[in-house]
Parts: sequence; structure tokens; C-alpha cells
Amino acid sequence: MSGEVKGRRRYESPIRQEQARETRRRILKAARRQFLARGYVATTIASISQEAGVTAQTVYVAFGNKRAILAALLDLVIGGDEQPVGVLERPEPQRMRDEPDQRRQLEMMAQGIRGILERAGPIFDVVRGAASVDPEIAELYRQLQEERLRNMTRVVGWVAEKGPLRGGLTVDDGADIVWMLTSADVHRLLRVERGWTGERYERWLADSLIAALLP
Repeated sequence: MSGEVKGRRRYESPIRQEQARETRRRILKAARRQFLARGYVATTIASISQEAGVTAQTVYVAFGNKRAILAALLDLVIGGDEQPVGVLERPEPQRMRDEPDQRRQLEMMAQGIRGILERAGPIFDVVRGAASVDPEIAELYRQLQEERLRNMTRVVGWVAEKGPLRGGLTVDDGADIVWMLTSADVHRLLRVERGWTGERYERWLADSLIAALLP
């Protein structure tokens, strides 16, 4: 009897785990629509739960609060999937790290940044807007920018390992430049305000990175 129960529990556990993951996906999908349509401040747990087709209690159990939902949504749109893998540890950045040609490294970087910002740019706008009125989101935004700078420092270090940088340029100074060029603000200005295509933005970014960093 006890063996049958244990066996049944082992069998049912993956099903429950997948159900929980699917519930999280539905909540995040609903939250994304709500945040983009109404903004962070006007969006409520009740409105998210209603759109997701779950109870408010389910949302609280899955995430805890609205800030945690936004943070999880950021992780999802930056990474592109639910895998708990840092953005620079993913296959594309690792291929860029191993690429021996510096120009090609920066072209690969421009391609990757374009992909991230096409997914995540609108959510970055939500975070930036909410940061002006919500201290918790202001802290989340600060952490996001600090993490971006740390990542850019690592990436410029990868480029410097393959050859010299432009005369007198340190890795830290190069990271500051790349941090600025790859910002969601610059992406929005060119893609939304000026109506550039994704291909034009990517080419501009690659050329700008090469001109800024390489001899």
C-alpha cells in the first residue's frame, strides 16, 4: 500500500510541477499585457489574476507581490525563456566570447542586443516609468542598470582578450561606452521615435561599437 502511494506521488509530481509552471506563464503573460496597457502603478494583482483566469491568491502564492511579478517578467524577456541561466552564460554570448576576431565579436554582440531589446524594450519602459513614483521599482531599476554595466564590463574584457582596444581606452571606460550605446533608451529613440528597422539599428550598433572600441 505504502509503495503504491509513493509510486503514485512520484508519478504525479512532474504533472503538478508543469501545472505550476503553466500557471506562472499565464500570470506573466497577463501581467505583461496589463503593464503595457495600463502601466505598472495602475495594474493590480486583481486585474492580473482576472486576465490570467486565476484567483488573486494564486498570484500571491506564485509570486508574492507585484514587484516580484515585474522582476520575473524582466528575467523572462531578457533571457528569452524560463531557463535559470545568466544572460552571458547562454550559448550566443559564449560563442561571442570564443570568437577570435574582435570585429566579428562586436557584430555578434549587436545582433544579440537587438534581440534582447526587441523583446525587453517595452518592459524596460514600464520599469523606468514606475521608478519615478515607486521606491521599490526605483531600486529594481538601479539594480538592472548596475547588472547591465557589470555585463558590459565582462563583454569588453572578452574583446580585449582577443586584441588591443582603441588607444588609451581601458576596459572600464569601454564598458561605460557600450553600456550607453546598448541602452533601451537609445534603442527606443531609433526604433520607435525615428522609425528605424531592426536591421538598420543592428548595423548602426555594430559599426558604433567597432568605431568606439577598436583601433
